[in-house]
Amino acid sequence: MVTYKLTVATGIDKYAGTFDYVYGTVIGELGQSQKTALDNAGRDHYRGCVGEYDVNSKAPLGDIWFVELEKRNYIGDDWFCRYLEVKCPDGSCKRFPCYRWIVGNATIRLREGSAKKMKDEITHDFLLHREKELQERQQIYRWKAWRPGIPKCIDATSENDLALDHRFNYQKTSDFKKSVHSAFNDLNIKNLLCKWKSWNDLEDFRNILFKPSPITEYVMEHWKEDWFFGYQFLNGCNPRMIKSCFNLPEKFPVTEDMVQATLGPNTTLNKEMEDGKIYLVDYCILEGIPVNVIKGKRQYVTAPLCLLYDHPKRGLIPLAIQIQQKPGQDNPIFLPSDPELDWLLAKMWVRHAEFQVYEALSHLLRTHLVSEVFCIATMRHLPTVHPVYKLLIPHMRDTMQINNNARLNLISENGIFKEIVSTGGEGLALLVQKECQVMNFRSLLPPFDFEDRNVSRLKNYFYRDDSLKQWEAMKSFVSSIVDLYYSSDTDVMEDKELQNWIHDVVTEGFRDLHQFGLSSEIKDKTELVTILAGVIFTSSAQHAAINSGQFDWCSWVPNTPCSMRCPPPTRKGLATMDLIINTLPDVHMSCFEVAITWVLSRELPTAVWLGQYPEDYFIEKAAKDHIEKFQEALKKIEKSIDERNANSQLKYEYLSPRKIENSVAI
Repeated sequence: MVTYKLTVATGIDKYAGTFDYVYGTVIGELGQSQKTALDNAGRDHYRGCVGEYDVNSKAPLGDIWFVELEKRNYIGDDWFCRYLEVKCPDGSCKRFPCYRWIVGNATIRLREGSAKKMKDEITHDFLLHREKELQERQQIYRWKAWRPGIPKCIDATSENDLALDHRFNYQKTSDFKKSVHSAFNDLNIKNLLCKWKSWNDLEDFRNILFKPSPITEYVMEHWKEDWFFGYQFLNGCNPRMIKSCFNLPEKFPVTEDMVQATLGPNTTLNKEMEDGKIYLVDYCILEGIPVNVIKGKRQYVTAPLCLLYDHPKRGLIPLAIQIQQKPGQDNPIFLPSDPELDWLLAKMWVRHAEFQVYEALSHLLRTHLVSEVFCIATMRHLPTVHPVYKLLIPHMRDTMQINNNARLNLISENGIFKEIVSTGGEGLALLVQKECQVMNFRSLLPPFDFEDRNVSRLKNYFYRDDSLKQWEAMKSFVSSIVDLYYSSDTDVMEDKELQNWIHDVVTEGFRDLHQFGLSSEIKDKTELVTILAGVIFTSSAQHAAINSGQFDWCSWVPNTPCSMRCPPPTRKGLATMDLIINTLPDVHMSCFEVAITWVLSRELPTAVWLGQYPEDYFIEKAAKDHIEKFQEALKKIEKSIDERNANSQLKYEYLSPRKIENSVAI
């Protein structure tokens, strides 16, 4: 009789343990052990438990290939297993990562944890195991078209339709529910939610702010100032719209005389354009989007153009604003020299457009929906032992559930956006569809995005600087992992599972995005590194840069209004404070804007920060060494950001590694 020591580790989250019967079988190249009850006098498989069991075999098993776990109902509770280890009589040890829920009466067979491509397999048994795992997954993870013309999503109509491995754990579910309650209770706005009326004045918006962040406090003090208006295009919640302007578009007929006073003496608009100091933000994507009707009242949406100047002393400041796309007498160009309230209202229309594009496109589409496509394809085509699966899976935690929640509660036909946002309902879907007609994968990659927008010379563009640092660290890490498992470009081309993965991404997930520009096959290591780094960056850093500032920049509602209730001015001299108050969101809408942005952007107690891998999918020392190097690179980035922010009242921290979650998890 030969004895193997089997270690079984149960998850540490609440309700991870089980009272059910658990059995284990060790399987090697020469046979398998006896099926053994994993029971040490009933003190087993509780939350956080790491138990060791003797598993006997009539003869040596040779090289250990699998461990089979069998769970049979006693009270019928689910069990989360972290990992298994098998200690052999010769002293060697094999580790079997699991990190999954075992539900009901179930039997699962786990592979030893070394990362393997299909061509690396040495036995038919291993190939059959890969094939069976993917066949089972493809029955669970199915594509669905939520709306035509946008990325496909997981086929689920409720949380219960999701695999348990891709649902929030108990702590996060509980915390999420508490945060929603807190937003409407502790923020002291519950008694205001039923008031569908205008505020009395701008100061009244302060009544709905509960524990405003330092940035929110700063916003309230400076939101009317032109330099601060410009700053938000660089480092606010939506820093991806600004582009260099070397020639004014015909639809925006700004003249030299209009802006001369703002530019100052000794220069001209043409000279500054030639020098690359003029920038444009164009919300043309909003033109023609149907408007929402809230409580029987039509809302309003415009597609503004905003011209900006990178002033040598004042920073980025606005030169001119045209509220609608088509020039004409009823669509004046507003200037800083106009009456104060005219200019303030014009800037509000820009900030309102910013909210629409920010939430629907920069946030929902370009992080949440894009990440979900890669998540689904990964589960469908990459087995657990595949190195790319091991690399990507930590960056896909909770993405399916948060997106499913959004489709059910936030952006559905009767969701929160329909209740408070001017593009809610039909408009939001059409806006996303419109962007999908022009969006490309290249724009998700920081170096190419900044190059295409020609913004390398902009001063104090911290989003750009920090994004590039993150990108270089991620790309270096991904490249080291790819080099570890792929010796040549041919290795990439011959990896059938990898090619099936990208084919599914392109031909299913992004099928209707005809300009997306991602090939349905990966031809070499360089292309693979770029794609994988892009997936990780989008799921982590880009989402943090976009999501984390929601409450900071939107909770002072006049700065970023979710809706506008009066039409835009058709001539100058019409703006009054009463008009502004009646145009801004009413009490009910404002309460929801504050509450929801707080819920969706606060730090979660369950967060897993960038570069932290509590689940050891990679077991090889070489891979672990590369993870440590990545973590060291992130520490250097964090230090550089802290040093930059040390003496700044307005800190930019969204891309500090300690502020970035590994995945789109909220």
